[in-house]
Amino acid sequence: MYKIVDKKKLNEQVEWMVIKAPFVARKCEAGQFIIIRVDEKGERVPLTIADYDREAQTVTIIYQIVGKSTQALSAKNIGDEVLDFVGPLGKATELKAHNRVLGIGGGVGAAPLYPQIKQLAQMGVKVDVIIGGRTDEYIILEDEFKEICENIYIATNDGSKGVQGFVTDILKDLLKQGKVYDEVIAIGPLVMMKAVVDVTKPLNIPTNVSLNPIMIDGTGMCGGCRVSIDGETKFACVDGPDFDGFLVDFDEVLRRQQYYIKEEKHICKLEGNE
Repeated sequence: MYKIVDKKKLNEQVEWMVIKAPFVARKCEAGQFIIIRVDEKGERVPLTIADYDREAQTVTIIYQIVGKSTQALSAKNIGDEVLDFVGPLGKATELKAHNRVLGIGGGVGAAPLYPQIKQLAQMGVKVDVIIGGRTDEYIILEDEFKEICENIYIATNDGSKGVQGFVTDILKDLLKQGKVYDEVIAIGPLVMMKAVVDVTKPLNIPTNVSLNPIMIDGTGMCGGCRVSIDGETKFACVDGPDFDGFLVDFDEVLRRQQYYIKEEKHICKLEGNE
């Protein structure tokens, strides 16, 4: 069992949780993920590692309450335990000592983006970040990014904070201003990452994305998280989750992500969680 040592709400739908997991904390790196199971009847939920503390033996996760399992996780409080916390899984991100890198985080995507940007800053890389959300309430980790980034830009759909519009609007404006980036790291909704690649690919700015397809075992055996990268089948759990955005078949990933929405809504309704 794994004890919850800290927890807080970031907004109405997103929560931050710190879990005591000595073996995971000892080995995990930026870009990797864990699979959590709340109880014996719970499903296996993959969540990217948002931060870790090797000395305290803890791992931080940030999750959005969207289905039965995340609702069950949200019901847990400090001092409670979860049944399984498996990891680290996936490949650690290959971070290069560039001159300047731009991170783009959409919604909860700011969580997995944070450890990568943090590590780049520790390597001496100059980092800028664009954070996007529907409203100011959905802008997360702004203070944490301020501690490590040279420039932070914010976009909200309604203009309640930063620029009214999308992260790609700010990206286009920065590039028009003559800003030069050796690499872009984009993490967030698939449509957002696809839109970012549509901007950076014609300009040949290397762009890394993190994919979150349906995943079951996290070890490459089930094949549920298969994606097409440059025409080849890869598995996000063992070959990723980070991939070269120029090579991703986003249309295929978007289709596969919709497969079980009806079933998820059905089970939530049965459990009285809708």
